[in-house]
Amino acid sequence: MTLLDAENVTRFYGDAPPCGRCVDLTGPEHGRNRCPECGTVVACADVDLSVEPGEVLGVVGESGSGKSSLAEMLALDLAATDGRVEFDPHDGDLLAANYEERVDLRNEHVGMVHQHVRDGLNLAFTGGGNVAETLLAAGHRNFEDVRSRVRDLFEETEVPVDRMDDLTNTYSGGMQRRVQIAKAIANDPELVILDEPTTGLDVSVQARVLDMFRRIQREQGVATIVVSHDLGVVRLLADRTVVMRHGRIIETGLTDRVMEDPQREYTQKLINSVI
Repeated sequence: MTLLDAENVTRFYGDAPPCGRCVDLTGPEHGRNRCPECGTVVACADVDLSVEPGEVLGVVGESGSGKSSLAEMLALDLAATDGRVEFDPHDGDLLAANYEERVDLRNEHVGMVHQHVRDGLNLAFTGGGNVAETLLAAGHRNFEDVRSRVRDLFEETEVPVDRMDDLTNTYSGGMQRRVQIAKAIANDPELVILDEPTTGLDVSVQARVLDMFRRIQREQGVATIVVSHDLGVVRLLADRTVVMRHGRIIETGLTDRVMEDPQREYTQKLINSVI
């Protein structure tokens, strides 16, 4: 059974209407993602991918490759220009979900860990309050049960429980990232999306956060899409990897194969640049 199956996922940005030739005039073969005729930016186009239950899929590429736009569309934070996504917990096209359906999906079935902390957390709330907010949105109403669940999630994500009632803006960057993860997994979603999960963290903190998430992912068997420019992150977490360039997927395969025996010249250069 496939958990998520995406076909032809496409996203344009621009003030002027697209000219109709934007996809044909952009992409890796042209070395650009901006249409030379109308100026439309093709963040991603014709993206096909799938995720199995419990699988970790890595999405890698340099800045501007379209990977974050893809992540935001799959997390229902960004509308798609075109495409269709089948998601097992949802009846119909995920990309066509209405507002109420999107709220329900984000609260219960799709967790998101944002690249920028302010997009994922309210820093004026307590750390526990940020996680509790997700539980309350999913229908939990008993105060003690919510507090107990937050405590369990803090322990699971290695956030000091005695900091639960402190404002999130007093937390370190690593703690804020772990609170985001606690929030993302609070309602046992089928899918979690990590967008650049180590941005702004020291190397030692990165390692602790990634090891913690890998443990949780394996214990809970939650499917994950991890989006990163950092090949080390993807190598550590992902079972399979797709490589994006100028808004297109140019290579895909088992992570070990992609990292050890890349088939495309661009992938080879990407990997060699960090060796």
